[in-house]
Amino acid sequence: MGAYDEAEHERREKKTSEVDADFDAERPEYSGSLTYDSGDSTEALLDKFQELQGE
Repeated sequence: MGAYDEAEHERREKKTSEVDADFDAERPEYSGSLTYDSGDSTEALLDKFQELQGE
């Protein structure tokens, strides 16, 4: 397994316990549009599902 390194353990514990608050906490605002393509009809999707279940 390896030797226990107390200094390494303390270094890692200190590193994981620190909080980095030097970043901008505000969320950016996005503008634009979103389109949604529903694809095939429900019947076509069910047909495909049944076809896959038969394999």
